[in-house]
Amino acid sequence: MVHYLLGAITVLCFLASVLPFIPIAHGAVRIFDFGRLQILTISFVTLASVVAFLPRDQYCYSLVGMLSVSVLIELFHIIPFTPFWWQQSARFDPAKHDNASTFKMLVCNVKQSNKSHDKLIETIEDCDPDILILMETDQLWVDAMAGVTERYDYTLSCPQDNSYGMFLASRLDVLQGDIRFLLNDSIPSFHCRFRFKGGDEFDLIAIHPDPPVPHRDTIGRDAEILVAGKKARYRKRPLVVAGDLNDVAWSSTTRRFLRVSRLLDPRQGRGMFNSFDARYPFLRWPLDHIFHSEEFELVSIRRQPFMGSDHFPMYYELAYVSDHNNETPDSPSVMDLKETRSLIHTESKRERRPVGEDWEK
Repeated sequence: MVHYLLGAITVLCFLASVLPFIPIAHGAVRIFDFGRLQILTISFVTLASVVAFLPRDQYCYSLVGMLSVSVLIELFHIIPFTPFWWQQSARFDPAKHDNASTFKMLVCNVKQSNKSHDKLIETIEDCDPDILILMETDQLWVDAMAGVTERYDYTLSCPQDNSYGMFLASRLDVLQGDIRFLLNDSIPSFHCRFRFKGGDEFDLIAIHPDPPVPHRDTIGRDAEILVAGKKARYRKRPLVVAGDLNDVAWSSTTRRFLRVSRLLDPRQGRGMFNSFDARYPFLRWPLDHIFHSEEFELVSIRRQPFMGSDHFPMYYELAYVSDHNNETPDSPSVMDLKETRSLIHTESKRERRPVGEDWEK
């Protein structure tokens, strides 16, 4: 009985590890991108159990082989987001850049149905961000935050009751603040230009594409992420892209986005900073992201305490440094650019409702 159970778990781990390599943009395939840390843990425990409890025969060696492949695949994806890897974003050294401009940013998917408004207000007051970005905000959430957001000089609000609302508040000078619907009339994105006190300017794109589900393709999510990547590729100023991308840091879509955009991921070489699911410790992965152009160096990145949502708030602090120490990002391949154009073209021709519009009702 034990050897049948270990065999079944082995096959499941192996399939879950190799399925994401299939180049199909569908939730039934892409969903296995998310739980790589969990699959690694289960594969390792199962491997140890096989070695400990099964006799050394062909069946045992077959299980060991499949589990070893699973462990190696998961490690390949996960290790870049641990301290065992090189850091892609340079650590800011104030001693070398005493005149650098810095800013703090707090990004949070509040979960529209969450009523713990006071907990988020406490986090905002504790972090005291220069830029606040909230997602899944309906009018109730906007009104609940009014007491703290009225202290900001500028706000940009797009409340919606379909779990895709968005809100931004800023202490920095805002030269431009646009609400755009990139590929779906129900999913807003923010496109802002900020100016530091010293006169330097930078752009910010905040997005929240729809999540993958097993019964539907992920072209909408992938295409919206890559639209932001194309805009970043042709940027005129330093740029930050942030938000709940409903994708993990190691997925093929996010990696392609980084090559197309030529932005940097500050988590690489530091940690995963698993922001979802805040309610279940074993089911967590990095779903909320920040990416930045070469002109920025990282001051700090921290996950904030639970505030009732299924996402943890994420705190970031970046420094604008003209003589930065960042390495040049990877360049996109011809296939990256071709796939980007194809996905965007496909989604731009379709009209459909985003995933999960009624999940929060």
